[in-house]
Amino acid sequence: MRQNRTWTDPAAARREDPDFMIQGEYTGRGVGLQLVALGGGKFDGYLLDGGLPGAGWEPGRSRTLLKSDEALDRIKSLKRVERKSPTLGKKALRGAVVLFDGRSADAWERGKVDGGFLQASDAITKQRFGGYTLHLEFRTPYMPAARGQGRGNSGVYHSGRWETQVLDSFGLDGRDNECGGIYSIAQPRLNMCLPPLAWQTYDVDFTPATFDASGRRTAWARITVRLNGVLVHENLELTKDFTTSAPLSNPLDGPTGPIYLQNHGDSVVYRNIWLVPQK
Repeated sequence: MRQNRTWTDPAAARREDPDFMIQGEYTGRGVGLQLVALGGGKFDGYLLDGGLPGAGWEPGRSRTLLKSDEALDRIKSLKRVERKSPTLGKKALRGAVVLFDGRSADAWERGKVDGGFLQASDAITKQRFGGYTLHLEFRTPYMPAARGQGRGNSGVYHSGRWETQVLDSFGLDGRDNECGGIYSIAQPRLNMCLPPLAWQTYDVDFTPATFDASGRRTAWARITVRLNGVLVHENLELTKDFTTSAPLSNPLDGPTGPIYLQNHGDSVVYRNIWLVPQK
């Protein structure tokens, strides 16, 4: 295979790269293991005491890096599992604004639809919102030879300013610039990123900043985030006007803004996007 190849279709990845069906999550008695494909038959394995993140393993328990041969030997005694978010496919709630249902990108400026999915094309909602509950599903590509920020990078910006990072950071530390992080503000409580080409979910409660009659900000915005159904941020205060590459880079001047899906040059796709505005 070409060392820099990207797969966007799970069926093609299964057919063309045997590493794809080896990488993933494994469990055994009292342990979990996340096996990350690095290309060319090489892997990193992360052995987790107690089970997988959100299913036994919690911060503070041991997490041990196993290099390729040791990791491949260890999975022989474990069972491979494919977890799914409990909110995957969640239907829009009553009163929701449907932003993408697989058909039209009419709710978005620069919105592009391909194969029924909304592309990471710097799409930005035409409508601005204050507070809301948001449901969104995303899928990162399989890029085994890529590393770090070059591996399935995008982001969901709230009020056009604060980014919940989208990245293939399966198995990694769980930093603020990895999946589940609030970019440049806070790392997630734990890394709940699933393997590449698995559909994943963000469920977000966003409370906007408040202002007095003179326009002076009296409170920062706050956010609660669930990644794949697991709480990773709870009522977090967003103590910056904006994060890196925010489309609204002027000083925070009001309580409303758009949803923005960052184009970082990778083939990240989105589906089933809706929000319920706060009353």
